[in-house]
Amino acid sequence: MRQHRWLELLSDYDCEIHYHPGKVNVIANALSRKEREPPLRVRVLVMTFGLDLPRKFLNSQTEARKPENIKKEDVGGMLVKNSKDLEKVRTEKLEPRADGTLCLNGRSWLPCYGDLRTVIMHESHKSKYSIHPGYDKMYQYMKKLYWWPNMKADIATYASKCLTCAKVKAEHQKPSGLLSAIFTPIRETDPMDILARIYLKEVVTRHVIPISIISDRGPRFVSNFWRSLQNTLGTRLDMSTVYHPETDSQSERTIQTLEDMLRACAIDFGKGWVNHLPLVKLSYNNSYHASIKAAPFEALYGRKCRSPVCWTEVGEAQILGPELILKTTEKIVQIKQRMRAARDQQKIYADLKRKPIEF
Repeated sequence: MRQHRWLELLSDYDCEIHYHPGKVNVIANALSRKEREPPLRVRVLVMTFGLDLPRKFLNSQTEARKPENIKKEDVGGMLVKNSKDLEKVRTEKLEPRADGTLCLNGRSWLPCYGDLRTVIMHESHKSKYSIHPGYDKMYQYMKKLYWWPNMKADIATYASKCLTCAKVKAEHQKPSGLLSAIFTPIRETDPMDILARIYLKEVVTRHVIPISIISDRGPRFVSNFWRSLQNTLGTRLDMSTVYHPETDSQSERTIQTLEDMLRACAIDFGKGWVNHLPLVKLSYNNSYHASIKAAPFEALYGRKCRSPVCWTEVGEAQILGPELILKTTEKIVQIKQRMRAARDQQKIYADLKRKPIEF
């Protein structure tokens, strides 16, 4: 990456680079000498511990409800002045909680005062628990907890101004032809026996033996070892069509999302990005998926994942016997219906700019 950056810089100049051996360069340039006493460098680490959001919400809402600050708050007439007492403000539609904070339909109201909106958007986008999700995923996650006027537009503006997202997000190009409707770090040089162990450990032991696997025609997936392993496990191998990535579009889209997250992680954390892989996994499992209209964590466990932004107590619940089977079956049926609807919608969007092949 560093070499490519210097090559791009030097390509703008008309020059020739000649190699000068070090033993010939007896009189070294002062700029190339190593510092005997390196200067003190201070690295600023931005990390939030204990946001204490309920107390900040209460203080910010108290200041925003003062008569001199009402005009600055655009809440659609939900805060109006009390005609009998000008020092008091009457609330419309905003409901008080037990801790004194105001909410709208169970969502905390974030006023302009105190810059709380920026703090929440920062934690939901740039923190180690988020890893730069898109504006739609941010909005789907935040709208369940917070509310303020023009919330979706503010989130879209905030995400569009993120420099890291501008560097790492992949560009989308229009493919040709009609559309047919694990997060485990590995090396490209790993042999097939190591990949088979990872497959058994990370996939089979957690999600049981799959009925079928869709893959490309890579050497590893067409090898006799891989075919024999899947034949023994009773799994059917479905190979994708050549030059047609839409065959396995779900995996292709997931891989692209993970690549964007890892590139953002490398930019934000430098050489220590490997140490943040568990947080990247947590961020992906806690991000909103439009296909199932929920986060994978919420779909699997039936509850929201706790994070510094979502401080609400989860509580405990016990579901036993037939009720557990019924709720699990309903969840599976609902997720299948949503994924089927998402595939149909993707096909409709893709076919708008394509033409069928005519013979």
